[in-house]
Amino acid sequence: MSMQDTVGDMLTRIRNAQMANKVSVAMPSSKLRKSIADLLVNEGYVASAVVTEENNNKATLTIVLKYFEGKAVIETIQRFSRPGLRQHRGKDAIPTVKQGMGVAIVSTSQGIMSDRAARAAGIGGEIVAFVA
Repeated sequence: MSMQDTVGDMLTRIRNAQMANKVSVAMPSSKLRKSIADLLVNEGYVASAVVTEENNNKATLTIVLKYFEGKAVIETIQRFSRPGLRQHRGKDAIPTVKQGMGVAIVSTSQGIMSDRAARAAGIGGEIVAFVA
């Protein structure tokens, strides 16, 4: 059976790995997952994200998680727009997460970006997830 929500699966894997205090988490790779992982690295929520190509031509995305004083840096990570109910917002309606202390991941026509970057660029898009 094929997976319907690959982004939701990615976020759940990260959430579960942090609850189990894992150092890293591996998952099948895609361009969307890689760009979301790169955004999490740039925002400082995870240490690194590396795509490795295996011998059977399947790419694996490995995310190294980040902890501070024994606690996970990511307090909450949740899917907002889902396959059954896509959530699109204009540039003026992009939500802030925890009064600006978190980040909303926005899928725009110019790629995946944070809510602050989307507001600065003056473009809206699909609100993929919230991270705080």
